[in-house]
Amino acid sequence: MADAWVVAAAGGSMLRVHVRPGAARPGLAGLHGGALAVRVGARPIDGAANREVLALLAAALGIGQTALEVISGAQGRNKRIRVHGLTPATVQAKLAQVLRV
Repeated sequence: MADAWVVAAAGGSMLRVHVRPGAARPGLAGLHGGALAVRVGARPIDGAANREVLALLAAALGIGQTALEVISGAQGRNKRIRVHGLTPATVQAKLAQVLRV
């Protein structure tokens, strides 16, 4: 996996995510344009898609949702999400297991 989609940030890592709302099969979908592609079933109404993205990432990383924070892109498909307490190498390793890369 290329490492441009996850970088070091104060207190953890910053993850670039591309969201595909309204998916029939929610889950992590590999890389898309230098970002982690995440499919969610929820539509982007009242933050439902953002909540589902955080839940999917938390489960994949084995952390609580409170350790994740949408830093930018809350209203769009391209987001930056801060992962508190995990290094970029740890984030990559955990997501690679889920993505089987």
